[in-house]
Amino acid sequence: MTSEDVREELAQIAPERACDRLAEISALFHSAGSLHLRGRGEWGLHLDVASGAVARRAFALLREEGIRTEIRTYRRRAFDRATRYQLHLEGGDEALRVLAGAGIIDVRHAPLERPPRRVVAKACCRRAYLRGAFLGAGSLTSQRSPHLELRAASADGASLLVEIAAKEGIALSALERRGHVTAYAKGWEAIESALALMGASETVLALEERAVVAATREQANRLANADHANLVRTSRAAQAQLEAVERLRADGRLERLPGPLREAAELRLRHPSHSLRELAARASPPASKAAMHRRLRRVEELAAS
Repeated sequence: MTSEDVREELAQIAPERACDRLAEISALFHSAGSLHLRGRGEWGLHLDVASGAVARRAFALLREEGIRTEIRTYRRRAFDRATRYQLHLEGGDEALRVLAGAGIIDVRHAPLERPPRRVVAKACCRRAYLRGAFLGAGSLTSQRSPHLELRAASADGASLLVEIAAKEGIALSALERRGHVTAYAKGWEAIESALALMGASETVLALEERAVVAATREQANRLANADHANLVRTSRAAQAQLEAVERLRADGRLERLPGPLREAAELRLRHPSHSLRELAARASPPASKAAMHRRLRRVEELAAS
């Protein structure tokens, strides 16, 4: 399960309410947008994302709000040469109204580090904002150390993500790194809760299945290791008993042992690879495993004396 898989799933969720659309647009631009001033009061806004599905989703959201955008692609200069998607939005009056309503800019058209409380006042809006944050700049690592991360442009923006998640009962932590700030969750329970809140139910099911398979495999490995260890201990004990019996026989003391001890010693000689339970069943009359263990231990003590 990759970050792209999660984005593909989340990009299919269409907000039903106007407030949810604004909250998602707000999160998209706060996590992956940049404002460009062009002079003479003109400006443009770019949304830079890693997924074509996210670009199409943002395009549709803005179109529903009456804003025309243009999607462009380019290749990163990094070693992977990955394709990136940019939405170019011109700063017309209608765009300014929507962006101000989404808490991306203020009434004076200055960019905001975080939207006002009204944008995320409702539970549905908080879910939409977290979803938009992941679409814009989220990542999921589901290997040995599971890790979900939501990048923010500022510490204030990351703090908002932590606050939003906390209101829905999910614990995120904020961390400042070189060049960016993140709100993150570690551990399957917190990650699955966050993804479920965003609406990524298929991803959550896949992660739960992965966790069950991993736990089953781990349990099987533990049992196999335990069985192996038991076999090694049993083999070593049987070898020590066999050597003790051989010493007693070489010294001529085997025949002089009391009946139950001599029987146990002879059973070990005839069946060197049998377990104590199997030897006990062959005794006459049959003995318990504990009784056979005591008899052979006494044989070893006599051989050592």
